[in-house]
Amino acid sequence: MKFLRFGAMGQEKPGALDAEGTIRDLSSIVSDFTPETISKEALSAIAAMDLSGFPTVAPDVRIGACVGGARNFYAVGLNYARHAKETGNPEPAQPVLFSKSTSSICGPNDPIILPKGSEKTDWEVELGVIIGAACEHVSEDTALDHVAGYCVINDVSERAYQIERGGQWIKGKSSRNFGPIGPWLVTADEVGDPQNLGLCLSVNGESFQNSSTSDMIFPVAKIISYMSQFMRLMPGDVIATGTPEGVGLGLTPPKFLRDGDVVELTVAGLGSQRQTVVAYPG
Repeated sequence: MKFLRFGAMGQEKPGALDAEGTIRDLSSIVSDFTPETISKEALSAIAAMDLSGFPTVAPDVRIGACVGGARNFYAVGLNYARHAKETGNPEPAQPVLFSKSTSSICGPNDPIILPKGSEKTDWEVELGVIIGAACEHVSEDTALDHVAGYCVINDVSERAYQIERGGQWIKGKSSRNFGPIGPWLVTADEVGDPQNLGLCLSVNGESFQNSSTSDMIFPVAKIISYMSQFMRLMPGDVIATGTPEGVGLGLTPPKFLRDGDVVELTVAGLGSQRQTVVAYPG
């Protein structure tokens, strides 16, 4: 099933897509999709319901991030073989882990806001994983049992902040609206094999990223198992699993986002995002 959150920023309500693609308002049975309500069991119970009796929602409503109030927003770097090559880096021997600030999270079609003084803001289409059951020291064989669902993520990145300012990557990954998530949380049973999903991204109609999750160096099961050795993953945690080749940094010459650009991205079966790039306000 496809779950989502809709409405004005900060006032989102929970919803789902019915078989005809109509948004149904679920706020009569769940307050929101947050770490407290997004367990696999809770989502399965809702998925078993007949949605026809729930109120419909106008199709032009704003769509918010498909998870509200996320406590953790993790990410994996250099996780596609051809992307590592285009950036001049060797394939990592172990997953490269970092975090994005949860304050970067926004809706899938909200604008990308260029940080003040930014000259190297870049795009990254990614498969997102949303944890649905607590896990710690899990095996690769059982790792996917802890996934509530998957989503589209644009891991927007300011490369000068990320690479040229020293310290941790989080500085280049966490500006306001640098974490568009959604439009949907698609339950794991509907997605099937997460290592067989196409990803694509274009800027102003020009295609830059067109790949598949099959090019991942570390598949989703490995990522979850590996991360669970160092931390307890909890329901509602979001993991961005890396981006394929075609980022602006890897082009010759490099290309970065400017005010007025339009970014469109899709992960097969998980929906699409569309963002207009805007200058820093004020």
